[in-house]
Amino acid sequence: MKKTLSYLILLSFTFGFAQQQKPTSAEIYNKLEKLNFLGTALYIAAHPDDENTRLISYLANDVKAQTGYLSLTRGDGGQNLIGLELRELLGVIRTQELIEARKIDGGQQFFSRANDFGFSKVPNETLQIWDKEKVLQDMVWVIRKFQPDIIINRFDHRSPGTTHGHHTSSAMLTQEAYALAADANYEPNQLKYAKTWQPKRVMFNVSWWFFGGKDKFEKADKSRYINLQTGVYYPTRGISNQEIAALSRSKHKSQGFGSTGERGDDMEYLELIKGDNLKDKQNLFEGIDTSWNRIAGGKAIGDAIAVIIKNFDFKNPSASVAALVKVYAEIGKLQDEHWKVIKQKEIKDIIASCSGLYLEAAAENQSATPGSSLKIRWEAINRSNVVMKLKSITLTPESKTIQQDTVLGNNIDITSSIDAVIPKTAAYTSPYWLKEKGDTGMYKVDDLQKIGFPDIIREISAAFTVEINGMAIPFERTVIYKYNDPVAGEVYQPLDIIPAVTTRILNKVQLFKDNRKQTASVKIKAGKDNCKGSVKLELPSDWKVSPATIPFDLARKGSEIIVTFEITPPENPSEATAKSIATIDGENFDREQIIINYPHIATQQVLMPSIAKFTKADLKITGHNLAYIMGAGDSVPESLKQMGYSVTLLSPDAITNESLTGYDAVVVGIRAYNTVEALVFKQQILFDYVANGGTMVVQYNTTGDLVTRDIAPYSLRISRDRVTEENAEVTFLDAKNPILNYPNKITDKDFKGWVQEQGLYYPDEWAKEFTPVFKSADKGESDKKGGLLVAKYGKGYYVYTGLSFFRELPEGVSGAYRLMANIIAVGK
Repeated sequence: MKKTLSYLILLSFTFGFAQQQKPTSAEIYNKLEKLNFLGTALYIAAHPDDENTRLISYLANDVKAQTGYLSLTRGDGGQNLIGLELRELLGVIRTQELIEARKIDGGQQFFSRANDFGFSKVPNETLQIWDKEKVLQDMVWVIRKFQPDIIINRFDHRSPGTTHGHHTSSAMLTQEAYALAADANYEPNQLKYAKTWQPKRVMFNVSWWFFGGKDKFEKADKSRYINLQTGVYYPTRGISNQEIAALSRSKHKSQGFGSTGERGDDMEYLELIKGDNLKDKQNLFEGIDTSWNRIAGGKAIGDAIAVIIKNFDFKNPSASVAALVKVYAEIGKLQDEHWKVIKQKEIKDIIASCSGLYLEAAAENQSATPGSSLKIRWEAINRSNVVMKLKSITLTPESKTIQQDTVLGNNIDITSSIDAVIPKTAAYTSPYWLKEKGDTGMYKVDDLQKIGFPDIIREISAAFTVEINGMAIPFERTVIYKYNDPVAGEVYQPLDIIPAVTTRILNKVQLFKDNRKQTASVKIKAGKDNCKGSVKLELPSDWKVSPATIPFDLARKGSEIIVTFEITPPENPSEATAKSIATIDGENFDREQIIINYPHIATQQVLMPSIAKFTKADLKITGHNLAYIMGAGDSVPESLKQMGYSVTLLSPDAITNESLTGYDAVVVGIRAYNTVEALVFKQQILFDYVANGGTMVVQYNTTGDLVTRDIAPYSLRISRDRVTEENAEVTFLDAKNPILNYPNKITDKDFKGWVQEQGLYYPDEWAKEFTPVFKSADKGESDKKGGLLVAKYGKGYYVYTGLSFFRELPEGVSGAYRLMANIIAVGK
């Protein structure tokens, strides 16, 4: 079995870019106990936030097992409660939220190449859109590398159609991967870098969800399940297992999963699916040797660690360093590469923690371009009486070694700097799974050794070789960037490798309603000093662009300029992709730099093709002034402006009888009645506005936690009904309905080219005053009529729609524009 770079970084990965951890004596002691446990558990589900953080925390912190979570997707298909990012960018956010969660609960994170394409009702559909074989290959690859003794599924493989198709698929595929991972004839190319592996057990983590409610679950016979007591209190940490799990789950902020910690007894239930039965229901590893005896030459190591644990001095952890260095040397002699890599990383971390050894490499700038020079300031300090010497520092991938031979005396801070050169071949910093265009169901990643790795792969690192008690030990550190913020203090960020220039078409969707020319603006940003070249805007030949190119000259790195092109649309309706390309000295740059910055995750740079959608649509609008009440957050207001409306964002405090005068319609954003509590006090004002002749358009809300049940002036019940097939056939219930005829004639063609889903959370019951406009259904299901409901109320109209306008309008879908224009014009 070959030992590869990605194999090493996968197991030596350090999450995030907060300041290096400085563990307490109690935390070091817990790490020592984990060092002496050689067992592994892998939890498998479909999405970020599917994982059971209570069980992951229990396995990682109480059992001391290597514990991983394999999320088959990165959650691109969800909604976003904290910002406007959707699809791939939301997947980046949710990836980081999982990474932050694992920092807290002690687990490790893995992914497959499967793309969260949106809600799927049955696993057959899921596995058809995913490439089943590739997802299965990825699962086997992770199992072979991580080598779990036990696998735990969040979902049941025997109940298709009862939950999200992705959920059931994750469990179904696990059953196949369990056997295939041990088959040497399956994906033999993987065996160049890993070995076949047979987990000892597969279990299903039973939950009250599967019983239809907590009351039913409490009454159910659970004697056939493994009843695992996980309500553990960790006295050295002063926190319960449930409290750790709640902190972990609360990192899923984009999905609104903030959780409150609990204390006391807590039980998890597991059903054995494959493997030997358990006699001891509290020991999932029963019959599995989790001591050092499981590997050749390990017994003496385990005995030595047991002595270190017994003699550990909480007031002087450095007293253990000499013995730890000896154990490090013995681990290095092991033939078992899997456990050697894992345990060498663990013990190096413990040695550094016990001695207060702090090593850091920080770049003077947050970004650099390939081929450029970069000053890196390094720091090394030993805060103990242990004799140490810094022998050398090696930069990767430059392979530059700086000899030091410097004694690290107790509490003497040594700092200096290195002039580094970023290789011209250095890859730009961006999520590796987005570097090539995938398809609806799968990311495109051809490099086997990257598959499964959770985060952006950062190549710029420094290895500090420190001699301790005669043993040279390399300590690897990723090169970071840090600065002092007047409010936040010391702030850490990743070092990004960026293009010499990036561009961004400012309007990601540009709508042309007639043949008149429009201007399109492109922002150019310098990635280096003296950035000089030209930019062009590429469109199909029936779209005319003037001028052909525009020169730019930016003196300072980070400076920006906006240039403008004149665009003439074609005669007929058309949808086209515009692409901006900058050229410097004959080299083309076609990337847009997107920075994702939220306080609960590390700042992320994403480089995507600099493209936009230009749409020539046969579109008419009636009315001009709109008020928009933002809910969970969406980009619909910008799309309405593109359509020609004047849009005012109206806060709940600003909703008064007087303020609504003069608006042709009030549009309520997605999930507003789930997230904006103040609306409960404004409903009557909004209903009065409708009664006096206004139009109120309410977009989808979910079934739970509505701030008021009276979201409409008549009875209306939201359900979980949805049509996930974006191009599902639509049947109009009354072809003469004004919404289908004015000011645009709506046909079935207007429902073509939609993305991800047609609609979600449709009402399934409504008062007789409501008129459904159309019906549609996913294949094999009954018709759903709740996608668009209209009711006359007083002199005006109330409209409720579960159609996914929040996805379709920002994607430039012509039919969605036309239908929205008709909804706004109802009654006019």
